[in-house]
Amino acid sequence: MARGLGMVGAVDLDGGGSTTLAVDGELASSPSDTAGERPVGDAVVVTAG
Repeated sequence: MARGLGMVGAVDLDGGGSTTLAVDGELASSPSDTAGERPVGDAVVVTAG
């Protein structure tokens, strides 16, 4: 998915069942955890620079 977004480098900080990715405020992935999304504990924000 990162390559499809034009990234040349990426890291996976967690990858657990509740992990989601949002692009422009819209979910680009779905959590596999049966409880669904969880409140945000940490976030990495990437902006055009």
